[in-house]
Amino acid sequence: MNTGAVRPFTVLIPARLASSRLPDKPLADIAGKPMVVRVAERAAQSGAQRVVVACDDLRISAACSAHGITSVMTDTHHASGSDRLAQACELLGLQGDDVVVNVQGDEPLIDPALVQQVAALLQFRTDCVMSTAAHPLTDLAEFLNPNVVKVVLDAQDRALYFGRAPLPWWRDGNSQGVKALPDPAPLRHLGLYAYRAGFLRSFPQLAASPLETCEALEQLRVLWHGHRIAVFVAPDGPGPGVDTPEDLARVRALFAAKRD
Repeated sequence: MNTGAVRPFTVLIPARLASSRLPDKPLADIAGKPMVVRVAERAAQSGAQRVVVACDDLRISAACSAHGITSVMTDTHHASGSDRLAQACELLGLQGDDVVVNVQGDEPLIDPALVQQVAALLQFRTDCVMSTAAHPLTDLAEFLNPNVVKVVLDAQDRALYFGRAPLPWWRDGNSQGVKALPDPAPLRHLGLYAYRAGFLRSFPQLAASPLETCEALEQLRVLWHGHRIAVFVAPDGPGPGVDTPEDLARVRALFAAKRD
């Protein structure tokens, strides 16, 4: 789809210091720089008008400042990253139609081109309040893994549903054990979102969806209230994110290999 020239957009990176699996995760060193700085540097390559870290601790703010990254201080009690970004929109004075891309603070290998494509998609799709990304799954174990979120689309590439169960599921899929992926290939959802700032500011006031509570997937609140999410289907998956010490070691090794 040709979306034309990409208009200015802002990247917001939510970063909180608390992490049960990896303490002080935003400040974890990756090749001499804090992880949140690595994420911001990658995001800046997307062509964003500005990149801002929305943080909850002065240590994150200081780390950003030391590397020339803009940050804003947000409240510590936010229930989700979307709530944090909604406050950041207010602090930055973003207007209703301004496009904001939420890049997770634990994605130091995020593809800058994908960030731009998600922003451009929302600018083009005036029928949607959000856009996001997905890619075809090729691994059966990932299809069956509840930690891998799947998405199914309508004919206009808008999300019909996000879920942790294998989606879509063919009628006789488990009659003789699951041995292959369905055709066409199922889609893995990527946690990259673009919003219009006006909708993002209103999102925390929307009632939580029962489906959202069941699946522990915040984006289901958007669909439950009748809004639409456009989905960009990328050909390949992203680089690894960082949730655990093992993930951090893998990403550090990748950065080290690039320098060799």
